[in-house]
Amino acid sequence: AAQLSRAVEQRADKEPQLSDLRESGSLEQDADIVMFIYRDEKDPATQNVTHLKVAKHRNGPVGTIDLIFRSNLTKFENAATRTVDFNH
Repeated sequence: AAQLSRAVEQRADKEPQLSDLRESGSLEQDADIVMFIYRDEKDPATQNVTHLKVAKHRNGPVGTIDLIFRSNLTKFENAATRTVDFNH
């Protein structure tokens, strides 16, 4: 587990990046997988949409997957609202 720095709050796009992690240099070097779970709280139309970003995967693809959060079940489901590009 790691903490985000406040740098993410200074950007218009609040999507977390590896560089937002505190002591990110050692995490980028040592971690096999780094994932972020985040959502855009400013858009009420997507209030239940959560993004799972695979920012680093040493032996696999990276990319973002949209999930739907079902609060009554405390469960995430695949939203399948967009095509995932794991090649960028």
